[in-house]
Amino acid sequence: MDFILAICGLVLLLIAGDTLVRGAVNLSLRLGVPPLIVSLTIVAFGTSAPELLISIQAILRGVPGLALGNVIGSNIANVLLVLGIPALITTLHVTDNSTRASYLQMIGATALFIILAHLGPITWVSGIILVTALLAMLLHAFMSARNHRNAAAACEDVTELEGADPMISWWKIVAFIIVGLIGLPLGANLLVEASTNIARSFGVSETVIGLTLVAIGTSLPELATTVMAALRKQADVAFGNVIGSNMFNLLGILGVASFFGSMPVEPGLLRFDIWVMLAVSLLLGVFVLRRIDITRFWGLVITALYVLYVIVVVS
Repeated sequence: MDFILAICGLVLLLIAGDTLVRGAVNLSLRLGVPPLIVSLTIVAFGTSAPELLISIQAILRGVPGLALGNVIGSNIANVLLVLGIPALITTLHVTDNSTRASYLQMIGATALFIILAHLGPITWVSGIILVTALLAMLLHAFMSARNHRNAAAACEDVTELEGADPMISWWKIVAFIIVGLIGLPLGANLLVEASTNIARSFGVSETVIGLTLVAIGTSLPELATTVMAALRKQADVAFGNVIGSNMFNLLGILGVASFFGSMPVEPGLLRFDIWVMLAVSLLLGVFVLRRIDITRFWGLVITALYVLYVIVVVS
């Protein structure tokens, strides 16, 4: 029964997150907010709302290990699974990729988190540092977009903005926002409670459930986006989706969640999982910095690496 409830909670989270993004994007555009600002803020925050709500609910329920496990596991899944599966469908061409600067920022965010994790529990002080770093990166992205006409022109194309619909009615916008605001906390509460029960029934920690079951589930939106980008031959979108999600997971989700309670870092995470996250992040750099296409062969390799990681964690 707990597995069914977990799946229901996950589905509710994904649906609510998508409807909230659609409602917020179209409301902002109707109110005259530039699409560039919408894409850098509302879309980025909205698509990560499920992970954020799960982390907050986990802390409030006294299982902070689930919150940390979700973020670390999601970052690992984003690189190995979210890029690996699309590469099995079609080659991800990195020749014209322009995500080098964003990738280096992601490595910086990863290094900052590892340092804070080794200094002790993730507290509100750590949260201020993480959120400040996120705001600095968002400001840099905004300024870079303004300084490059091509990037600005692409962002100003309303039809290309995730969830934008120039013909949508006001009542649909309001309905999307209401469904999203109600569905997100309900789905998060359901998924966290069911996942905690599953962990206890199998004798494993909530952290392990966060690293595997919850992490895979909350990475599904990124996987769907990356598959579509791969089919459209948009490698920049695919890589940017993964890099942006990983940065926001570490800086935004953990930063905001820490304001709701302290998150002790389990020894197992410090010994193994954090370093796996760093290793797969550096592995991504091999393709981004050296402009190596992720072919079906590499897709098979990195997907197999993720399967191996899950087996090790669960066992």
